[in-house]
Amino acid sequence: MTDRPARSRQPGAPGRAPSLFVQSLHEVLAPLGRIEARRMFGGHGLYHEGVMLALVLRDTLYLKADAISQAQFDALGLPAFSYQREGRPATPTSFRQAPESIFDDPEQALHWGRLAYEAALRAHQAKPARARRTVTAPTSPPPPRKTRR
Repeated sequence: MTDRPARSRQPGAPGRAPSLFVQSLHEVLAPLGRIEARRMFGGHGLYHEGVMLALVLRDTLYLKADAISQAQFDALGLPAFSYQREGRPATPTSFRQAPESIFDDPEQALHWGRLAYEAALRAHQAKPARARRTVTAPTSPPPPRKTRR
């Protein structure tokens, strides 16, 4: 047993600061607007106006893609994000590696950022709305059922 006091953590306090790469993406994607980074899957999700448009893992940026935008990623040979599941490669996801040009050219950053955001919006709109839970006041139990003899 140690005499070291336990570290208390404030609710909502980050466990670890984002990498310099993740921090730099706020500036890279600034032409698009405000970007928020949230920790997930050992990396970060990047959000614009509450919608996830990018994923960062191991300092690699992956942008949201769909059937409409995929051809532009394919034209540059940009690979899909993939991961290992039970030791085997899993099916690629809807995120594709970002082109290097966005890191040097604000117009390219805006183009690809918009492309990813629009794909994310389409995916978000395609999801069925979650049923809201409603709380109702307690009511009296239903009357007993009449049975035939």
